[in-house]
Amino acid sequence: MISRLTTQRSEITLNASSIATGRTRMSVIKNLIHRPMRKLDTWRDVIRGFNPAWFTASMGTGMVSTLLYGFPYEWSPLKYIAMGIALLNLLMFVVFLVLFIWRLVQYRDFFYILLHPQVSMPLGAVPMAFTTVITSMVTILASYEVAWMPTLALVLWCINIVFALLSCLAIPFLITSHQKHAFENVNATLLLPVVPTVVASSAGAIVASVHSGTTAVAVVLISYALWAMGVGISLMLITFYVVRLILHKLPPPETIISVFIPLGPLGQSSYAIQLLGVQALRVFPDGLSQMTYLGEVLHSLGFFLGLLIWSLAIWWFTHAIYSVLYTRFCGPVPFNLGWWALIFPTGTFVSSSGELWDLTGYTFFRILASTITVGIVLLWIVVILGTICFAWTGELFKPINTRHLEVHTYVEGEDVQSPEQRV
Repeated sequence: MISRLTTQRSEITLNASSIATGRTRMSVIKNLIHRPMRKLDTWRDVIRGFNPAWFTASMGTGMVSTLLYGFPYEWSPLKYIAMGIALLNLLMFVVFLVLFIWRLVQYRDFFYILLHPQVSMPLGAVPMAFTTVITSMVTILASYEVAWMPTLALVLWCINIVFALLSCLAIPFLITSHQKHAFENVNATLLLPVVPTVVASSAGAIVASVHSGTTAVAVVLISYALWAMGVGISLMLITFYVVRLILHKLPPPETIISVFIPLGPLGQSSYAIQLLGVQALRVFPDGLSQMTYLGEVLHSLGFFLGLLIWSLAIWWFTHAIYSVLYTRFCGPVPFNLGWWALIFPTGTFVSSSGELWDLTGYTFFRILASTITVGIVLLWIVVILGTICFAWTGELFKPINTRHLEVHTYVEGEDVQSPEQRV
């Protein structure tokens, strides 16, 4: 009898504690809803804390739209879902661009952003996000034969390559001349300023597909130049990053997702060179008649190089998965905007796999692209919901002080040391 009463009391206690826990959770949720930006001092910190890393969200969303629209297995509702996500991406890009310009005008710290060793790296995400808007527009509107679309796409692409070149040429110089970096703290975001030229080259192939004659030839040739510039520098930096991993091991949990970033230039360069080969085969026999076999050579070379770089991307994809899983096994991985590095780089690998399926017809590439696309969509849902929740609390808008920096400066009369002595 006594044991039965004791059991009933314990059950009542457990029920009361569970009800209290439920009430506590509900109160926390209500507090979050009724107190937006509670982790910020003022609403102005939203503008002050807005940084170029937000454009990676637009990159990932645009990539999801492209992958769903070109899903290897036809299902008509996916086209409409992809169109809706493309419109969402356009809205995100416009909002982010307005907020970023607002921040630059109000605080006038663009020069300090360029000199900041962390905040300056995601500036490359701006032209890459713009590229996803252009490619989505061309891919979706091409089937509707909109008369003004080819001209608009060409103009937007030309604007985009200007910013891609500025990112690729200016920021690496500032990295080597003004910014201070410690080798053990370097992460894969170092690649972000140089990848835009590779992404722009793939967009160039897509833009060229809706043009003909000398315009298409010029776009393809410029795209090849952009591809070579971005891929060459990216491979150098990836080698540098591998050495850093060997000597100083994996990044901390806060930045571990960045290990997926090198997959971006590898997957995108494979995808771009294949697309450019297809367009070269179409435009060069007529555009460059003095080089009779150039189109065929570039088409074959595009497939061969695409396959080789795709194989290298497999290694990095596997290594990145191992790294993240190992870090998660050792402890929690805090959420931040860096989680968007899961979406776009992996999407480039899927695009490359899908193009290999188009060129070879092998079912393996079709199944691989479809399977990873489903995983990317699920990841995108998780990351975008996390972004909304943490943005609502203000966690993602915490201002970064960009004005108090140590930079390399040389004073007249100072004993100038060699790079080896500075190290």
